[in-house]
Amino acid sequence: MTGPTHTRRDIDGKGRTIRELLSGRKYSIDYYQREYKWQQKQVTELIDDLAAKFLESHEEGNERRAVADYGHYFLGSIIVSDKDGQKFVIDGQQRLTTLTLLLIFLQHQITDREQKGQIADLIFSQKYGTRSFNLDIPERTACMNDLYTEGKSSDVGASESVSNITARYAELQEQFPEELSGPALPYFVDWLIENVHIIEITAYSDGEAYTIFETMNDRGLSLTPADMLKGYLLANITDADSRTLASRTWKEQVQALAEIGKDEDADGIKSWLRSQYAQSIRERKRAAEPQDFDLIGTEFHRWVRDHEERLGLSASDEFARFIERDFDFFGHWYERLRRAGETLTPGLECVHFNAQHNFTLQYPVLLAPIKPDDDEATALRKLRVVAAWLDILIHRRIWNWRAMDYSTMQYAMFLAMRDIRGKSAPELATLLRARLDAESETFSGNDCFRLHGINGRQIHRLLARMTDFVETRSGMASRYAEYAQRGRKGYEIEHIWADHPERHSDEFANASEFAEYRNRIGGLLLLPKSFNASFGDLPYAEKRHHYLGQNLLARSLNEKAYDHNPGFRRFIAESGLPFVAHARFKKADLEARQDLYRRLAERIWSPERLAEEAAS
Repeated sequence: MTGPTHTRRDIDGKGRTIRELLSGRKYSIDYYQREYKWQQKQVTELIDDLAAKFLESHEEGNERRAVADYGHYFLGSIIVSDKDGQKFVIDGQQRLTTLTLLLIFLQHQITDREQKGQIADLIFSQKYGTRSFNLDIPERTACMNDLYTEGKSSDVGASESVSNITARYAELQEQFPEELSGPALPYFVDWLIENVHIIEITAYSDGEAYTIFETMNDRGLSLTPADMLKGYLLANITDADSRTLASRTWKEQVQALAEIGKDEDADGIKSWLRSQYAQSIRERKRAAEPQDFDLIGTEFHRWVRDHEERLGLSASDEFARFIERDFDFFGHWYERLRRAGETLTPGLECVHFNAQHNFTLQYPVLLAPIKPDDDEATALRKLRVVAAWLDILIHRRIWNWRAMDYSTMQYAMFLAMRDIRGKSAPELATLLRARLDAESETFSGNDCFRLHGINGRQIHRLLARMTDFVETRSGMASRYAEYAQRGRKGYEIEHIWADHPERHSDEFANASEFAEYRNRIGGLLLLPKSFNASFGDLPYAEKRHHYLGQNLLARSLNEKAYDHNPGFRRFIAESGLPFVAHARFKKADLEARQDLYRRLAERIWSPERLAEEAAS
């Protein structure tokens, strides 16, 4: 008996919209395929690219049907092996998984029932009450079900893919562009489904599919923009010895950046060029042309070639200087800053804090004021001032529920970068302090700051900073890295009030009012996961004494924390912060604690830090 045959060609290629690609179609991956590995950087770049392309066409007041005439976006190709009608993704599962996460997120945000149904059809089908995802990978089903039904998943650690999926979805919630929310959201959903295209290349055997995959990837030999920039610069150095030295410098610096991660050489070059040379940025309106900032981000090799005069590139020795002095200097500092972003580094702690909030825009802003003739101490002083400014700005925005995604912050960061370029540390402190003083967002502007559906990670890091600040200022060793750790062996947010509104019926008329107060930051602590499992459901009176075995911010609820603790008492006296013990924790107690946390935030993220860093 022979197997089934088909009359189609051995290889098919067809351009499809997202609707055509995912509606009523199932994709699987073979067991030997790699995990879902995309990190925050790749997801952010995809979302920012989509947002930028959509906003080129969208104007407030358009009718929905006008989206048909909006610009189109090409998302690349996927390669599929069709085995007797079952489609296995050979190349492209990273994009398909991320698209599915984006669609799930959008399905939660959209209120129109018809559009919610359209999105749901692209995510899964249902038969006999059982949900089957269109990207059908059994080990991920429980996690995807949780994300679709609850908007979150606790299924971490089961596999690398599941952990990454959970983390990327949480970041999508935190980083989704503000311009796409609200009235623009239904238009963006229509555009994503109908105007974004992928080429689906189908082979009818794994062998053919992998041959296509290898051919398209050219066995890793295709030139990157960094390679092309290197070739252009070296070709303009006429002296053989200078060219050899420049080539060696380039190779060493690129290798150092590559050790940090994939594409870090390109990201380092973009940060350098933007920080020192970008004079303009595209307006966020229909048909606006890309400018310096945008072009450096997409085709920096061409941008350098087109701006030789601005860069001072007219003779051989200037091209050599551009590599041997400038690229070496800024590449070195970019590498140090990226490593400081990954790991707490003395003197550059704020770079790490900013990176933990996925604020990738910080790197060109940090590089803007430093100059190749700055010595180590001068450069570090400037970097500390700018990093502290960003730290304050970020936490003020968090406290006021303001978005911090790339597209929202891009223009403001470009303006700051341009204004602080080449400035001294005292000049930086003055300029950036003025920017903070002009901001409308301060900690006093929101006395109801609380935990809500998508800011859990931000609240966790904020509480980690507060807890560590209280302890270190009281003479204890820093434990920030420990407090910032999440997961089974880390810390989690503890509600002082257990989720029992009936215990508080004397002060709250209904469960929703109770929940709003319960989630205020003044009613939260950061404690080991095991503590919450053991004591979290107890009434305050019963678990208050258990707080004495925890961090100082938790212990401060109990009067015994103030006994025989001269370091803590001295900190309270010097800071004037209203720390008091609470024998019971009623509504008024939570409000007092809310005020304490607000004042604590003002102390930690005080603009006075800028002058202190400039003078250090």
